[in-house]
Amino acid sequence: MTTAIANPAEALLFETSVEGRRCLRLPELDVPKVDIKQALKGAKLRAKPANLPEVGELDLVRHFKNLAQKNFSVDRNFYPLGSCTMKYNPKINVTLLAQPGFTRAHPHLPEADLQGHIELMYNLEGYLREVSGLPAITLQPAAGAQGEMTGLMVIKAYFEEKGEGKVRTEIVIPDSAHGTNPATAALAGFKTVTLKGKPDGSVDLELLKSLVGPQTAGMMITNPSTLGLLEPNMVEIARILHGVGAQLYMDGANMNAIQGIVRPGDYGVDVMHYNLHKTYSVPHGAGGPGAGPIAVAAHLEPYLPVPRPVKHDDGTFSLDYKRKKSIGKVRSFFGNYGALVMAYIYMSQLGREGVRRNAENAVLNANYLRVKLRNEFKVFTDRICAHEVVFTDAIQAKQNDIHALDVAKRLIDYNIHPMTIYFPQANVTNGEGAMMVEPTETESKQTLDFFIDVMKKIAQETKENPTLLKEAPHNMPVVRLDEVRASTQPQLYCPMCMA
Repeated sequence: MTTAIANPAEALLFETSVEGRRCLRLPELDVPKVDIKQALKGAKLRAKPANLPEVGELDLVRHFKNLAQKNFSVDRNFYPLGSCTMKYNPKINVTLLAQPGFTRAHPHLPEADLQGHIELMYNLEGYLREVSGLPAITLQPAAGAQGEMTGLMVIKAYFEEKGEGKVRTEIVIPDSAHGTNPATAALAGFKTVTLKGKPDGSVDLELLKSLVGPQTAGMMITNPSTLGLLEPNMVEIARILHGVGAQLYMDGANMNAIQGIVRPGDYGVDVMHYNLHKTYSVPHGAGGPGAGPIAVAAHLEPYLPVPRPVKHDDGTFSLDYKRKKSIGKVRSFFGNYGALVMAYIYMSQLGREGVRRNAENAVLNANYLRVKLRNEFKVFTDRICAHEVVFTDAIQAKQNDIHALDVAKRLIDYNIHPMTIYFPQANVTNGEGAMMVEPTETESKQTLDFFIDVMKKIAQETKENPTLLKEAPHNMPVVRLDEVRASTQPQLYCPMCMA
């Protein structure tokens, strides 16, 4: 006798499993039967079949449809995840990418049959050169972190050829940089040197001067920073680095704030990466697909990965693999080609003015939230910000011991994805819990006003009913998994994904 399930659509597949039930029954075997054990003699096989659930097609469809509706996406609700640029992706990008000319083209086709594909990559490089102000691009890296790694490998190859590879061993990284930067530097074989920022979040130039020297290979700076602030001294920072023979690397994950307005190459950046899956409207999240092209100054161009798309005088295109100083390949074939196609479509639609307008609107939206909420939540630095604004939980913690985690969990009850919390780190935000909000340019004033109203309600709930926040979320299938009520247990959570 089986136990009735209250709602089969909400159950696990194992709970709805019935022996012998199938989605599809295959026809009788019409080829000779093979003894699998004999055919794979010597292989380690399972003693018994895997205990997989047995369900009908309708049960299976309902199960996954219900799961899909529980997923949170920017297509369904507001998704202000700071530092990640979770913007809406126009559906025409995916529709055009789905054309057979893209989906059925095998990368091993002769170059004569890939002319349109190589031309697209060549033109996309041109767009990215224009935005960066740097003369050379590689599209190969499959993510921002791999772009960082590629950039540092290029810097390393440059110094090795100069005979300085064993001397240039340090990378300076401000404490407001992206968290991947120190990990990338370490993976590339460099020692990381942390540069503590000034109280307003900007780079301390005098401290920087004291940290750099013949041992410095470069500096990795995020601009705008993870505090959502533009670094006011980029030209001077570049001068200091170049003065000791070092390179300036810019993490371009926050290009959404400056694209079309200012070009990093114009103020001295030697290497930078893009996150096409953030800035240029490639679906972002769940680990991919990503694209992290890098742009480099002329003296670093010989070391870029192969292949490079080339246009010939007769108008044809080819892929150049014969580059003696290249660091080689960092990705199979040509990179995440589908992501490149969507970025190209997006930039082609926008044009030069549209790219700039996106940045202006992203900055406008972030500053609108900053001004509207600065009385309810402390702003880390209450001055004009870039594409995102960092609030802290200082007011709420003092009032009723409510912290960033509680605010984030309560937002879920209002069908708003939590912002990024506790990043930047406490040592940057003076021990206060950071709440980094990035509205992006794709959100309307109505959506922003809704978010403002919800945040004001949460601020009021902090005063009147703090338990409501401490026990949130209340309307989700699963409540808090990331904290144990016992005071002796630490809180464990991922600040970027709230898991």
